[in-house]
Amino acid sequence: MKRFELSPIPTENPLGQEGWCIRTAAALVIGQPVRNRDEILNGKTMDKNSNYFAKYCFERGIDLKRVEVIPDSENEIIEASRRLVSKYDFVITTGGIGPTHDDITYASLARAFNQSLVHHPETLRRLDEMNRHRAWVSTQTPQQREATKRMAQFPESAEVLFVCGDIWVPVVRLKGKLCIFPGIPMLFTKMLDGLAPYLPLPPASERPLRVQIFTERPESMIAPYLTALHDRLKRQKADIQVGSYPVLGKGVFVSLIGRDRNMGIPSNHEQRIESGAQSTEAKEPLARVWLAQIASEVEKEIDGRIVSDEEVKVLKESGVGEVRRRMEDGERSTRTTEGPDRLHTSTSGSSSFDTSPPPPRASSPASVSACDSASVAEPDVEVTVNVEIKKPKLGEVGWS
Repeated sequence: MKRFELSPIPTENPLGQEGWCIRTAAALVIGQPVRNRDEILNGKTMDKNSNYFAKYCFERGIDLKRVEVIPDSENEIIEASRRLVSKYDFVITTGGIGPTHDDITYASLARAFNQSLVHHPETLRRLDEMNRHRAWVSTQTPQQREATKRMAQFPESAEVLFVCGDIWVPVVRLKGKLCIFPGIPMLFTKMLDGLAPYLPLPPASERPLRVQIFTERPESMIAPYLTALHDRLKRQKADIQVGSYPVLGKGVFVSLIGRDRNMGIPSNHEQRIESGAQSTEAKEPLARVWLAQIASEVEKEIDGRIVSDEEVKVLKESGVGEVRRRMEDGERSTRTTEGPDRLHTSTSGSSSFDTSPPPPRASSPASVSACDSASVAEPDVEVTVNVEIKKPKLGEVGWS
């Protein structure tokens, strides 16, 4: 397989200022194939790219704020791209970059940011190198060759990043934050992973942790406790999100998402609020609200237990009995949130968190620049679908 050279990692922060890093993100899904549009709207088919992007952002401590699905419409691409770029640190588009007449993503984004559309010589060279051994190349008409070259026509001021050695298609970046991807899931996921070194990501110490606790109690039985817990954490300004997700006839998953770090809360903050005493926060020592401690508390209060991702999948697909059988057979997987020193599994199969504060974690430097400021993630992602139905195209080829 042909291997291409990767682009060098930029020395300047693409967001324009040293120390800045990506906090928020949005996705713009362009020109979904017509055969999938109705299925996405009625919930039958999951859009794989936006789902993968959501996981990508969560794992890196980026708050994904919005996902939009729009048709191959120049006006809609222009409006949506300008709006999202003005609000968020990292915006991706997927789809609409193939060789056919309705693959208009590059041209529309060039107009959105007042740029001309030009051929990129290095992309053309890689495209020719990839295709030169293919028999059909020698039979192309001038019109067909021109259609192929459309896939290497980018906004003139765009940054062109070759992030995968075995893919000739680059990630095209505009305004330091808008990244253009193909819509094919296999290409999208590989190129998104390859883009990571070129992004000013939050340091590892700010990435969220997720703990899931499963209980067989009905959701209504644990609702009062979860409400009280939510209110308490909110008063403490703890960066821990609490959610509950029932599985019909099986039980409830309680999800805790947070970051084990100093929340900056005085030790008796909650008691002073409840008693109405005057705040003296500036003079008091700071206390920590550990995700591990909250998880241990929830596990006890709802008569549940912390479960691994594998167990979550089994519980949803097969039920409680299958998990019990695996536990009895000694097949239960080791569970962890941020390393083996934070969660202990005993020989009896029960598990508990080490609730002592974790050792200090060194912030891994961002690939582009260091980032020091902290952020509090908001869990909600707004999803907008705005499509028009077209007749399907036959024989469509390209990278859209």
